[in-house]
Amino acid sequence: MEANRKYKATLFSELFSEPNRLRELYNALADTNYGIETDIEITTLDSAFFNDIRNDVSFTIGGKYVVLIEHQSTINANMPLRLLSYIARVFEKLTDERAIYHEKLMALPTPEFIVLYNGIKQFPAEETLKLSDAYKGVDNAVEKFGSLELTVRVVNINPGFNDDLLQKCETLNGYTVFIERVRNLLNNGLNLQDAITEAIKWGKTQDVLSAFLTEHGAEVSNMIPGTTFNIDIAKEVWQEEAREEFQAEIDAQAAELANVNAEKTAQAAIIEELKAQLAELQSK
Repeated sequence: MEANRKYKATLFSELFSEPNRLRELYNALADTNYGIETDIEITTLDSAFFNDIRNDVSFTIGGKYVVLIEHQSTINANMPLRLLSYIARVFEKLTDERAIYHEKLMALPTPEFIVLYNGIKQFPAEETLKLSDAYKGVDNAVEKFGSLELTVRVVNINPGFNDDLLQKCETLNGYTVFIERVRNLLNNGLNLQDAITEAIKWGKTQDVLSAFLTEHGAEVSNMIPGTTFNIDIAKEVWQEEAREEFQAEIDAQAAELANVNAEKTAQAAIIEELKAQLAELQSK
């Protein structure tokens, strides 16, 4: 079997499908001290029941918060919109469909939205994405008639970013180290299948997710048959994106230059007109 080209997201979901690991992860992210006495209810969406919508990890903790965590190796500016659709489905899971018709206010756990990023493109240690950034127009009507906002905390978990966070969560740190090992092996010329296999062997000997890899090593190495990660295609896509960004920058500079030239032309026309008026006055 071939390794899945989306191996990171699948590995992430599998790692954090266990309540104790989720509690550890949340404590690190929120700087809390929830213990094993605090209930964790996993609410991750199953595409079989929610019209092919599936998210990485969602759960309630202590009945107070519902946390949606996504893993990404590329930053998607539309994550707030995606998470909006996710939270609507999660609330459907958590509530009785008749409850919305009750007059009494229905209590809901507070939603929190987190994206953990470990791609190769430069990204700050932490950033916030907002649903309102996608709105075409904002005016006074928003304040008069209400508004909808959803903010997503994006955390860079690459080595050298948020190391304090990684030290607080052994599982997340192990995941980051394992992915970095796979990435280095890919850069050294191995294909994805061989890179994952070598990383699994290494992880077991270096105590990096060793218990998980011992139990689930075959699953990590052979997740979905018939799909491959093509590093050459990936590089082509990255180069195309870079060219598009460069072209967009050139277009922006050209537009700015055109505006400057237009202003200069307008100013020259005004000067010529003033000269003509002055010449006319002097001739009288």
